[in-house]
Amino acid sequence: MSPLLQLSRAIDRLNEWVGRWVAWFVLAAVLISAVNAIMRKAFSLTSNAFLEIQWYLFAAVFLLAAGYTLLRQEHVRIDVVLGRFQRHTQVKVEIFGLLVFLLPFVAVVVYLVWPLVTKAWVSGEVSSNAGGLIRWPVYALVPAGFALLGLQGVSELIKRIAFLRGLIDDPGRKPQDKTAEEELAAAIRAQAAAQPGSRP
Repeated sequence: MSPLLQLSRAIDRLNEWVGRWVAWFVLAAVLISAVNAIMRKAFSLTSNAFLEIQWYLFAAVFLLAAGYTLLRQEHVRIDVVLGRFQRHTQVKVEIFGLLVFLLPFVAVVVYLVWPLVTKAWVSGEVSSNAGGLIRWPVYALVPAGFALLGLQGVSELIKRIAFLRGLIDDPGRKPQDKTAEEELAAAIRAQAAAQPGSRP
């Protein structure tokens, strides 16, 4: 089990690294959007390439960070029924979900999309919009993103099996106790409490 846990940690590090770098794409998209708006309003200059690169960056954030989101346990979960069971039972259901739903879905998507990527690469497919961008990079984001998600699914599977065997702590516990919103609210309350004349 130790080599598998080492593999899991390596996958976690990979998706952690990808997630942190992909976050910069959000800033890039915002800056490109702002420059595009200024150029259009101030100088009546615009290009479809500016619009399409924003879509490409959004697709990169959404797809490449899917594994990172799973690592951070931030995917949407509905535990109305599952929440009533003991944690060991919940983990067994999560293992079932990973094996029966997530990993097969990832394999099917990569299998179906890969021919489109290679076709776009070979043909040099370009957007039909005037001044548009080449298409294969955005097509390639789909198998790349799903491959990272699938790898993280394997990591989560390893961790849950190790948890059931008593080798590690609960892998389903989020790395942080508070959400970003809760941390912000706590900081605002602390700042308000520190100001003179504030109510207790």
